[in-house]
Amino acid sequence: MSTINRKEIRRRVHNRIRRKVVGTAARPRLAVHYSNQHIYAQVIDDASGRTLCSASTMDKSFEKASSNIVSAEQVGTLLAERALASSISAVVFDRGGHLYHGKVKALADAARAGGLKF
Repeated sequence: MSTINRKEIRRRVHNRIRRKVVGTAARPRLAVHYSNQHIYAQVIDDASGRTLCSASTMDKSFEKASSNIVSAEQVGTLLAERALASSISAVVFDRGGHLYHGKVKALADAARAGGLKF
């Protein structure tokens, strides 16, 4: 009997989400991913296959990189600033197969508070 690990389940859920969530030039996709140490978010135009802007806890503005709710809020705020500077105001949200809870929700709320519409 084979077992399916959590990464495989998340990958399957993400594939299911990606069938419906597609970023265009008018409304790019805000993709979120996190690991045990870092949180990553990027705004992607799937039509051209380009990353328009990104933010993560690996940026130089973060003095202590960690993967928690406070860091997620900071990443969401930073991403919203960079997106608005690139004249991007509306995005579609891609939670990356993760539950919309905790870090993912904090990042999304901070991005909304920063001016992104989704």
